[in-house]
Amino acid sequence: MGQRVVVLGASGGIGAALVAQLAADPSVEQIYAGSRRGAVQDLPGIVPFAFDLADAASIAAAAQRVGEDGALDLVLVATGMLHRPGGPMPEKSYRALDAAAMAEMFQVNTIGPALIARHFLPLLARDRRAVFAALSARVGSIADNRLGGWHSYRASKAALNMLLATLAVELRRTHPHAIVAGLHPGTVKTDLSAPFQRGVPAERLFSSETSARQLRRVLERLTPEDSGGFFAWDGTRIPY
Repeated sequence: MGQRVVVLGASGGIGAALVAQLAADPSVEQIYAGSRRGAVQDLPGIVPFAFDLADAASIAAAAQRVGEDGALDLVLVATGMLHRPGGPMPEKSYRALDAAAMAEMFQVNTIGPALIARHFLPLLARDRRAVFAALSARVGSIADNRLGGWHSYRASKAALNMLLATLAVELRRTHPHAIVAGLHPGTVKTDLSAPFQRGVPAERLFSSETSARQLRRVLERLTPEDSGGFFAWDGTRIPY
């Protein structure tokens, strides 16, 4: 029996690349690909579904549907927001802090993944290795913060990292083989990072396909002892 995988954020740059690579993996039997509109790549073995990070009921309904088919081996949360046209942008100073913009950043980067965890963690297999992973960002590391700025984004990702670490502690009690992890994909050539790619060395600016491939390698190496950790695209552990 092959692996059953869920990718939430399957229409984004990294999410779409993860779905395509998983679809080509003979060890994967079924992929549930979630996006806001429920429209994803038409590939064999993919079951699309719609969900909204700001709509708890849609997340619960998606989990209920997926759970009807059996236990999961991998749940990948590939969602996130750094900015949006006409909306929040990373703050260069505390003087730019805005309550509404900050709330939106936390809704997408922290609260949404928390609700996904609430409904999808119980679906992970208990009798074998299973992984729940979410895309985070190195700038969410409190210990590694040297430049400041980007207050809302940094804080929302730091909160996500703490959430994942806390979930790992609880999940050990019911799923001894499970792994919870945060993943830093590097700087990827997507709409998310488009305004901020200038100055990034060419060798550190990845395509979505390269980033997805690197992240899958990291995931394959993780063990239950790594649960709760935060890992970069090259497998190095990032401090909280």
